[in-house]
Amino acid sequence: MTKEEFRKRAHELADWMADYLENKESYPVTPRVKPGEIYSKFPDLAPELPESFDTIMQDFQRDILPGMTHWQHPSFFGYFPANNSEPSILAEMLMATLGAQCMSWLTSPAATELEEKVCDWLRDAKGIDPSWKGSIHDTASTATLSALIAARERATGYEINHRGFTGKEKFRVYASSQVHSSIDKAVKIAGIGLENLVKIPVDEHFALVPDELEKAIQADREQGYLPLMVISALGTTSSTAVDPIADITRICDRENIWHHIDAAFAGTALLLPEYQHLIEGHEGADSYVFNPHKWMMTNFDCTIMYLKDPRGFVHTFSSNPEYLKTRQDEEVNNYRDWGIPLGRRFRALKLWFVIRSYGLEGIRLKIQGHLDLARKAEKWIRNEENLEILAPVNFNTLCFRYVSENTSQEELNSLNEAWMNAVNQSGKAFFTHTKLNGNFVIRWVIGQTDVEEKHIQEAWVLLVDTLKATRKGF
Repeated sequence: MTKEEFRKRAHELADWMADYLENKESYPVTPRVKPGEIYSKFPDLAPELPESFDTIMQDFQRDILPGMTHWQHPSFFGYFPANNSEPSILAEMLMATLGAQCMSWLTSPAATELEEKVCDWLRDAKGIDPSWKGSIHDTASTATLSALIAARERATGYEINHRGFTGKEKFRVYASSQVHSSIDKAVKIAGIGLENLVKIPVDEHFALVPDELEKAIQADREQGYLPLMVISALGTTSSTAVDPIADITRICDRENIWHHIDAAFAGTALLLPEYQHLIEGHEGADSYVFNPHKWMMTNFDCTIMYLKDPRGFVHTFSSNPEYLKTRQDEEVNNYRDWGIPLGRRFRALKLWFVIRSYGLEGIRLKIQGHLDLARKAEKWIRNEENLEILAPVNFNTLCFRYVSENTSQEELNSLNEAWMNAVNQSGKAFFTHTKLNGNFVIRWVIGQTDVEEKHIQEAWVLLVDTLKATRKGF
């Protein structure tokens, strides 16, 4: 592609992108395709000869777009959002154009120093201890894995990095029974072993019970285990439950255990001062992670990890062969040493664009708007006969289900699952589910960038009408 054609096609794509953002509500939220249907549309062998951009775009429109789930649709209410915004998209275009590999200060000084600055901005805006320092990762899964490995090395004097496992290690990691599945994956990858992830019971609000944590730690110590880390959740995935951060910090401080705070989704709410009490006591913890790519209009991927003492990460992850050494190394942050990957994207740029384009005030207004919409939806559910909410509405996620007297849990679970699937098959809205105390519940997450009251009203009508039809089939 020549530079002249690139200019022409870039303008065409900019128009397509703007049209998509204007018309995204016209698409079904989820596609009606069968497994393998998209795969079968493509030839068995890669093309030997170049094809025109027009042909490629035609195939994109015909074969790719109809098979996409439209995460930016205002009626996407499933999982947690991965919302974006126009400023973030434009910054992503600049990132791709620059093509920088920002592994160290020397490879792009502006990228390194902007990363430090935007992390400081959000640290202060969220009420995190001002002595903590942040860096940007791809996802919370990677950041949490990094913290677990750093905790492992700190507890063993950084010996496993050098010797490897001896086979005599008996580590333990603790988290609530509601913890995200990425924790299970992390303990496997870090060599801790899934059997050594201790799931602590939760209370009626699905938050970790500190007394149960203490009992588990003491019992493990008596059996010769070495407790490494406690992961507390500020907003669990199933129900956005909030663990008692201060109590857990006190336990970890007394027991000399790494305390990692997982605020992947709900951490954005801390930009609202009235939510900052949720991390009281975090000053004694060791790490905190949240995802601007979930609820802060910064398109995937962009995760920030804050550390009480980055030196532990540097000792764990630093690898400094001769070809990476620079004369500035003692004066700067080389963020390649603050986590797992050597290569790093210029993610700070899109975060900078979003913060400056909206301002903290504009971001807070968006978040508050989502919280207000969730409160309205909560009232509708509570006022509807035979519907119940099974978890506290701490933020903008509602966990609800249909209930009926003299109906078994199994039958209710089947009915609620059928209800949700029927709603999703309409293509007009998309919900996901979880199970709380064995009950199948529908999760309604209201956090899309452009979601408005009309969208939740339309979703509510769809839910009510579909439930009536679903009940007739049971």
